Formats: sequence, structure tokens, C-alpha cells
Amino acid sequence: MVKERADAPPGFFEAEAAGLRWLAAAGGVRVARVLSVSPGRIELERIPGGRADAVAAAAFGRALAGTHAAGAAAFGAPPEGWSGPNFIGRRRQSAEPTATWGAFYAAQRVLPFLAPAVAAGNLRPEDAATVQRACAVVAAGAFDDDEEPARVHGDLWNGNVLWSGEEVVLIDPAAHGGHRETDLAMLDLFGCPFLDVIRDAYDARAPLRAGWEDRIPVHQLHPLAVHAAGHGPSYGRALTEAAVHTLALAG
Repeated sequence: MVKERADAPPGFFEAEAAGLRWLAAAGGVRVARVLSVSPGRIELERIPGGRADAVAAAAFGRALAGTHAAGAAAFGAPPEGWSGPNFIGRRRQSAEPTATWGAFYAAQRVLPFLAPAVAAGNLRPEDAATVQRACAVVAAGAFDDDEEPARVHGDLWNGNVLWSGEEVVLIDPAAHGGHRETDLAMLDLFGCPFLDVIRDAYDARAPLRAGWEDRIPVHQLHPLAVHAAGHGPSYGRALTEAAVHTLALAG
């Protein structure tokens, strides 16, 4: 599998390779093996296709818990050995180590996408203000807990989950040190076959904290903000709804 992009910004495919290797080193979910990488080009192993089933889904849930448990140096930390940029899709985002999850998440994963979303006409200025208020409570620690930084995929939507034989293989990460609930919330946002099976198997291996279902919209602020910046006003509305939920949950 070869991906090429003549207009790739510096570090684009190199960041992907670094993320794949870092996730692979966790020994959890299988990720596509990097065969070669250079500016504007990456070659990955070919992943044979397969059909989703409950057995593979359960194995994926357990393995994802293992990947997360491998940890990271800090919230916002890039893959070990990588000091370049981080990307989600084609959009650049920061990967700066931060002391708390909330401060990292608000400043580096949500707020940077608001201005582009407003400029694109996908987010009304008054709704951007609502998201900013939600980010303020997140940054202040309303959802911080005692969990250590997790080794997260960072762009874990169904399109990056390949079903191959009796296992799942992950591609296209935006890997960093984050909160494990964020990966699970992104799977929930865009849908995934046998999602309940995945989550049950995950929870059996690494029990989720009480109230995780209520916090799903908090952890969806990032992908919704990214999509509001370039994929239409429906995402701006969904982002605003998630922000309203976040404010209500924080009290």
C-alpha cells in the first residue's frame, strides 16, 4: 500500500510512520507495518481484507486496552523519538507535552479548529463562543482524573479500522498521549461494527470509570471541531450540541 502526496507539508508522512511504529511498540492492537517513508511518500504492508465479526471485535477491544495501557510521557506528548508535527487527516495539530489532560485537550485539540470552522461558514460566531466556554471548563480540569496518559491512536474512526481475517489492523493515526476515552468516543461518533462487543471486551480488561457514557460528547469535541473546519455546517451544529452537553455535565 503506497500513499503519495506531492504537496505534503514537511513531516506529514514521517509523522504517520512515527505514530504507527509507536503504537506497534505497545504490543496491543496490530497496526500496519511501515515498509518505507520519505518526504511525500509512505509505503505500508498490504492488509488483506476480511469481514467484521464478534470474535475479532472482542479481540480488538482487549488489544486496544493494551495499547492504551502502554502509556505516554505526558498528555499531548508525540510518539517517542518524534519531535515534528502531528496531523489529523490533512490538518496539522500540536503535540506539546502538557501537565493535565484538560489543558492539553482544550488548547491543542479543540480551540485551534474554531476559527477555520467560522471562516468556512460551518460554525456561527455565537456558537463558537459556546464551544470556547466549554473549552474553558475542560481546561480548568472539570474532567481531569487520576488516569495516566494513554497511548492513543488519535483518529480512531471506522475508516481507520481494517478488518483482516480474525483481527483488526489500524492505519492513519494521529498518535499522542491522551485520554483513553477519546479513542472510544471517536469510534462511537462515526460508528463501528460490533461496537458494543468492542467496548464490553475493553471494559472487561481495563474497566472504564463510572460515567464514561455521559462524557462521550466531551471527548467528541475534537473530531467534531476538525470536521466543522472543513466538512459542512452539520458538524458545526453537532459541535455546538456537544459543547452544550459538556457545560451541563460540568455544572
